[in-house]
Amino acid sequence: MTLAPIVLFVYNRPRHTAETLKALAENELAADSVLYIYADGVKENASEETKKNTEETRRIIREKKWCKEVHIVEAVKNKGLATSVIEGITEIINRHGKIIVLEDDLITAKGFLKFMNEGLEKYANESKVQQISGYNFPVKDIPKNHSSFFVPMTTSWGWSTWKRAWEKFDENAAGYEVLKSNKELEEKFNLDNSYLYSKMLLKQMEQRSIDSWAIRFWWTVFKEKGITLFPDRSLVKNIGFGNEGTHTQDKNPFPIKDFDTDYFIYEFPDQVTSNEHYFENIKYHIRQIFMIAKPVEEKRKTTLVKRILNKLFNN
Repeated sequence: MTLAPIVLFVYNRPRHTAETLKALAENELAADSVLYIYADGVKENASEETKKNTEETRRIIREKKWCKEVHIVEAVKNKGLATSVIEGITEIINRHGKIIVLEDDLITAKGFLKFMNEGLEKYANESKVQQISGYNFPVKDIPKNHSSFFVPMTTSWGWSTWKRAWEKFDENAAGYEVLKSNKELEEKFNLDNSYLYSKMLLKQMEQRSIDSWAIRFWWTVFKEKGITLFPDRSLVKNIGFGNEGTHTQDKNPFPIKDFDTDYFIYEFPDQVTSNEHYFENIKYHIRQIFMIAKPVEEKRKTTLVKRILNKLFNN
């Protein structure tokens, strides 16, 4: 098995970067892997503190030989997170055909790289599989048995993919306008209104008020009817929430309280089909966090009430 290259994107968070690299170096396959680190440049009119943190981050990425090989790419000017990620992934995936992606605020379990590489190998020719996620939501109803499953959604906290999938990525999110007129499609894109991804996409494409590669990747995978492989327990923990994050300045809505750094995945599904039971559990969990009403669920409740009333009055 040829191991996939790892790409890490950093900017001005030295403490987070150090923790991310330390955890990555402790992964089972780190000593055999190639790591590319993309360090974004300082923004114009950046504060002295930001400049200092950027330089400290660049010092840390050179501090040790974190993997078998480490290649550092330092941008002279600030590209922003989305552009940096899109350009970096495209460059490396065109060279290697597959990739593992991390950002500077992700602690990985020791089995993360193993899960990524084995999944990339097993599903390399399965066009429906378009991403492998190292993260999983803290859903209690998914058994902990060192296995994995498919669901039709994407994540951005530690993941991998193939050139065949990334080639379909569209920065311009062609066709997104249909979400404004097709409510049924919009609801499906929003995972049955578990989270308002459609509004996020509109903010990206029309208002330009966010800078996200991830929402555009989800739109691409959604249009392709793709699915993602998930571990039954998260192999990634996000430590980046707070004032230093680009998109994570609030409290983490999905904290992994019992994160197991020694966790490994040993079982992979042979059939490339969505686990609808787990998918419903994930959507329910997200919905509870963001408290977004689900019209379909309300219809089901109404139908259930009608059935009960009919039974009461007809007996």
